[in-house]
Amino acid sequence: MTTFGYETVTSAVNENAVRTIALNRPECLNAMNRQLIDDVAHAFDDANADRATRVILFTGTGRAFCAGDDRREHVHPENETQARDLVDAIQRATRSIVLGTKPVVGAINGWAVGGGFEWAINCDFPIWGQGAKGFFPEVSLNLFVTGAVTSLLPALVGLNKAREMLFLGDRYSAAELLEMGLAWRVVRDDALMGEAHKVANRLSELPALSVRAMKRALNRSASSDLNLALHLETEATIAGFLDPETTQRLKQF
Repeated sequence: MTTFGYETVTSAVNENAVRTIALNRPECLNAMNRQLIDDVAHAFDDANADRATRVILFTGTGRAFCAGDDRREHVHPENETQARDLVDAIQRATRSIVLGTKPVVGAINGWAVGGGFEWAINCDFPIWGQGAKGFFPEVSLNLFVTGAVTSLLPALVGLNKAREMLFLGDRYSAAELLEMGLAWRVVRDDALMGEAHKVANRLSELPALSVRAMKRALNRSASSDLNLALHLETEATIAGFLDPETTQRLKQF
């Protein structure tokens, strides 16, 4: 087992060439602060560049995958430059996950909220524990989603269901997400990591060249323009950050 060091993320490659990247802020349900966002992008960049890594397994340490923005450490952007820097960092993580060369198996445990839900959707093979739940609170906060979900989500669940999920912000169980086609598999919570490793090991045995090509082709053909979606999301999120109403709603959330 080879390990790599990041402040808020653990990363290790096993003998099957499967690299597990785990969000590691369990004391706050792996909520997203700036360090976590940057560490995820760096960890995925390093994994995608590593010849010894064939598959990435993405999960969260403790009781949750990722509970969204860390309200205790939230630093609200004061101007467009600060807002763009933050949103670009968030989108950089998605580019590393979705547009990277290695297939990503998600092991989604506990809550996946906002940006955490986006990261779950970014996985190629999202496996959810039966007790896991996800939702998007962004619109109710006068904000906008990121993570290319404005392209990926309609492709997965259809436009009408995507509207429901993004506008209304309802909370969904793993079973509901499986039924709508967003979760790939749902397993018992205590079997989640075992199943994720089983799938990752199968993928690691496949030829790397064809696996890379299949991921690239599917992501480009099954969804609308991912780069356009990332751009539109970035501009909308920046505008939300700069609207005074957003600050008030965030304080009430």
